[in-house]
Amino acid sequence: MIMADHPTLHNATHVAFDTPTAEQLLRMGASSVVLASDCLIIGPSRQSAEEHMRARETFWCSSEKFDRLYSSDVRWEPPVVLWASSSVHERVNLWRACSWLRRLGIACGDIFILEFEPLPPAGIPEEPMPPFDCSSSVSDHPDDVFLEHVDNAQSWPRERYERAIRLWDSYVDENPLPFVESCIRGVEGFSELAPLWALLSCFFPRNTTEGVLRLSRFDELLLTILSIGWQTPVAVFADKSQSGVELRQLLYCTGDLFLSRRLEQWASHSSSAFVERAPGPKPPNAGYPMLSEVYRLTERGMRLRDKGLDQLTDAPSLPIAGTEAYSASAPWVLLEDGRLARL
Repeated sequence: MIMADHPTLHNATHVAFDTPTAEQLLRMGASSVVLASDCLIIGPSRQSAEEHMRARETFWCSSEKFDRLYSSDVRWEPPVVLWASSSVHERVNLWRACSWLRRLGIACGDIFILEFEPLPPAGIPEEPMPPFDCSSSVSDHPDDVFLEHVDNAQSWPRERYERAIRLWDSYVDENPLPFVESCIRGVEGFSELAPLWALLSCFFPRNTTEGVLRLSRFDELLLTILSIGWQTPVAVFADKSQSGVELRQLLYCTGDLFLSRRLEQWASHSSSAFVERAPGPKPPNAGYPMLSEVYRLTERGMRLRDKGLDQLTDAPSLPIAGTEAYSASAPWVLLEDGRLARL
């Protein structure tokens, strides 16, 4: 049976959180599929649709439209079906979709949320599995599993739906503490919160019990792999050390283009640079952002990596959800117990 023949959801609007799932739904016969595929783990997120889209385009220096959730050309005909895997990417996008559908005035009873458990990995993974799931996709499952979920489709209880909306509200808030507390304490029905914070916390600068400011785990790994020799972002990504393994685990969640974006931020951050940049083997604007420039660590960068920061703004700021890391106006630091605090 193709989706268009399904008696219950024949005219449904389907929301997919990655491209392969959207393509599978279209192949099965769904006529209205909204792709809401944005990596909200990194970069700014905002409550207002207009502000959110503007902030995302500015951060990524791109106007490519992989995210159509807020598109004015979408006709939101109920019922609306949200297809979600266990990936932390998709869970954050699921909260956002619930919030947006509320703003559109679509009743909770007209929204069906189909949740898919991850499939066990095939064979033995080449690298250890991280504590967060960023790779699962609804499209990992065959067509008959799609249809089985459709047959069993049901709305979330109103309280769980409200919790999802509140999670999005706290995720985009300038004060991250309520959201972090929810992650650490847990919220019924949202098991993704603990692994999500395990991931997000890797992008905040750290404050040791001795009061030493350290780079975020991500930046520490990045500056550990960089050397005094020139390296392309591809070479950094492919580094075979243990630091390289840990960095790739994070980059699988942010997308590899974040690596070149972060290196650009480091290279342009300070007049007395911690990271230097030069032209790479491929010309700029030719479609090879991971090969168009090369980078190397300076002696000043080595001292920063090994000794710590004198002040938060030694490192380039990094928007995360509703706040920023390394910001003088939002001086959040990660404590050794895994919580955030203002410096």
